[in-house]
Amino acid sequence: FLSLVAEVCCGFFVILILGKFWFLAVLYLLWLYLDWETPCAGGRRSQWVRNWTVWKYFREYFPIHLIKTSDLNPNHNYVLGFHPHGVLVAGAFGNFCTGPSFENLFPGLTPYLHIMPIWFSCPFFREYIMSAGMVSASKESVSYVLNNKGGGHASVIVIGGAEESLNAHPGSLTLNILKRKGFIKMALKHGAHLVPVFSFGENELFKQVANPKGSWLRNVQEKLQKIMGFALPLFHARGVFQYSFGLIPYRQPIHTVVGSPIPVEQNLNPTTEEIEQLHALYLQKLRKLFEEHKRNYGIPEHKSLIFE
Repeated sequence: FLSLVAEVCCGFFVILILGKFWFLAVLYLLWLYLDWETPCAGGRRSQWVRNWTVWKYFREYFPIHLIKTSDLNPNHNYVLGFHPHGVLVAGAFGNFCTGPSFENLFPGLTPYLHIMPIWFSCPFFREYIMSAGMVSASKESVSYVLNNKGGGHASVIVIGGAEESLNAHPGSLTLNILKRKGFIKMALKHGAHLVPVFSFGENELFKQVANPKGSWLRNVQEKLQKIMGFALPLFHARGVFQYSFGLIPYRQPIHTVVGSPIPVEQNLNPTTEEIEQLHALYLQKLRKLFEEHKRNYGIPEHKSLIFE
């Protein structure tokens, strides 16, 4: 959906440049130049945009639910590690960028969903995603959010990134996380508590063309991902009036479960060993969160998370 909106925004910008209102495009380019760093400085959220009625219907379509397992003290800042990426990242968008669910469950906390910086180079589209509470996934952006002295900020980071979307097959429980330790280092440097988040149902929204590791398709996808910075999963789901084929996601419930916080003491210069230890603890807590809740959301008893 976001990709479609981005394409529409870019198309509108091209029309402005080529049409008789080209001067508006020039003014916008000037604004873009002056405002370029805003996605790395907390963005520019709008409660009006976040509460649009269309997002209520978006959440109810699947439906999307946010599950609280523990209080989060608003006097601290947090890094919420979101898993899995899926194709759409619907749970992250629906719970952290639309409606009052997060604020109602965790009063005093403001969520910031970090996404790939490339999205903020898209004319007009960048204004919308910032209004929804999305900011850049750059180190500078995460540091800005977590540097809030009074606490109350929550950086939501989709740990597996674009690469993990290539594993987004129904029933898949494979997470790209073993080599992803930057979020651990950021949490240590800022003394931000770590919170594992698992979104049950995220991988069930689409069917993806078979792309096992080592296949020609997977090799092409991985090469393109390294070149462009984002992955290109080949997926399909249902249509508007039929369920056999289309690009509209299936109506599968999504339950995003927010785990208990892992206390983190600030360490401006963490050693490799300290990062490894906290990373191992995070994996342990993430696995525990999954095991405690999987029965509630249709995961067979013998199924477990696979860390890559």
